[in-house]
Amino acid sequence: MYDEEDLASIREAHEEWERETLDPVVDSYGERRDHFATVSNLEVDRLYTPEDVADLDFEEDLGYPGEPPYTRGVYPTMYRGRTWTMRQFAGFGTPRETNERFHYLIDEGQTGLSTAFDMPSLMGLDSDHPMSDGEVGREGVAVDTLRDMEIIFDGIDVDEVSTSFTINPSAPVIYAMYVAIADQQGVPREEVRGTLQNDMLKEFIAQKEWVIPPDPSLDLVVDTVEFAVEETPKFNPISISGYHIREAGSTAIQELAFTLADGLAYVEACRDRGLDVDAFGPQLSFFFNSHNSIFEEVAKFRAGRRIWARLMAEWYDAEDDASRRMKFHTQTAGQSLTAQQPLNNVVRTTIQALAGVLGGTQSLHTNSFDEALALPSERAVRVALRTQQIIAEESGAADIVDPLGGSFAVEALTDEVEAKAMEYIEEIREMGDGSMVDGVLTGIDQGYFHREIQDAAYEYQQRVEDGEEVVVGVNAYQVAEDTEPDILKVDEEVQQKQLSRLADVKDERDDEAVEAALGTVEDAIESGDNVMPPIVDAVKAYATMGEIMGLFEEKYGSYQERIGLAG
Repeated sequence: MYDEEDLASIREAHEEWERETLDPVVDSYGERRDHFATVSNLEVDRLYTPEDVADLDFEEDLGYPGEPPYTRGVYPTMYRGRTWTMRQFAGFGTPRETNERFHYLIDEGQTGLSTAFDMPSLMGLDSDHPMSDGEVGREGVAVDTLRDMEIIFDGIDVDEVSTSFTINPSAPVIYAMYVAIADQQGVPREEVRGTLQNDMLKEFIAQKEWVIPPDPSLDLVVDTVEFAVEETPKFNPISISGYHIREAGSTAIQELAFTLADGLAYVEACRDRGLDVDAFGPQLSFFFNSHNSIFEEVAKFRAGRRIWARLMAEWYDAEDDASRRMKFHTQTAGQSLTAQQPLNNVVRTTIQALAGVLGGTQSLHTNSFDEALALPSERAVRVALRTQQIIAEESGAADIVDPLGGSFAVEALTDEVEAKAMEYIEEIREMGDGSMVDGVLTGIDQGYFHREIQDAAYEYQQRVEDGEEVVVGVNAYQVAEDTEPDILKVDEEVQQKQLSRLADVKDERDDEAVEAALGTVEDAIESGDNVMPPIVDAVKAYATMGEIMGLFEEKYGSYQERIGLAG
């Protein structure tokens, strides 16, 4: 972007500034610390100049919004056209309580729904399973049958709202239930909008919610993608998630690299199934964390778009621009929230949300300030939503497309994040002898990802304990706190209410129809056919989550047992 004569002049002026202006001040007063770095311990320079972006090619590396390489955004107008989807995570207790929270959020101006499930539902267990005792409705809403989904979406038109489902091993069952809800409401399947997390590779890498082993889990993900291409083209059947990788302790670069590696593995697996990359590519979406280091986060998002656009074209021959656009949801960093001085979390969340907006996110969830203590209260949820609305309506951040584009610091960090992420991606690819699928599966089997994340988490915690990383209210600026916060508590009767409804459904349903539907699912599993169509039929017959997922466990065995974690 600069010719050699300009760069030489800038370099000379920079050296003179350091010698004449900077050094006397540093010699006399010093600086706050010897080492300045991001949350991920990526060292940042004191000052960035055109020297740091001397190799930047504007058209190849930056370009324009809405055009490859999408560094500056996936749409030409970005938030000047419409703001990001404000999608607050909600779900607790009974389906009726979750329905009431959904209506509250919609009334408060939320533009998309996001559903949290309880642990039994996440693990494919019914509420009456012995292992579910004490966990029903605790971390999210309990969903056993289609009846529960009918209550959750009572009074909500699924053709007018986009819904996200944060669920993984049992994601195909929830997806089938949502399709069934659309069928009940008379909404054409091609008009159904939303996102299914459904990212099993991430589960084996970081979050550790699984039912069956990695290989059949991957096949099940591909089934949902194939079904979505044919039946629900506006629905994203997978949200390739770095969020939980970051929450497990990874750096920003590891989060980006491992997430993109998973995404590339899914692309390969779908192509191996015979799917056209330009048929399913546009329906892939991503889910990232946004942490405290604002410029690192913006650089991460920009670098991710550039890498995805390039590799989809170079490695997988994607021709449709929509296949090369890395569209993503962002959630602020739950790991950064503190139980000490919880109102400080409002500030943290605001910074993190702003980073997501400046980085060009398509939808955003802002954590509530009390989430380090319990499920978010209604008051805290409103503050979290208002945070997004103030950024959108009052800050001006949504008025300029890629407002930090051209910043010497941000462009240099974007290049650095891209280069370091690509080193990881190439290493993973080499582990699979040129195959991203094999590389990721090998990395899971050999514990590669666990070690990398564990080392990063340990290094960060050491910096916190040594005071190198300041966490306000925790290792600095502490105050005596003796107040008990007002937090949301899940009613002890939730489990009993859920068990009663499940029993009623089992009593009222047609057992012969359920048995026949489950038999069809089992036949599809045995034959290797796509299991989604029979699962949709099974949920419509009111087969339970546990009955359906149990068929897969019978076929493939329990991953917990395989690695010695059962019981």
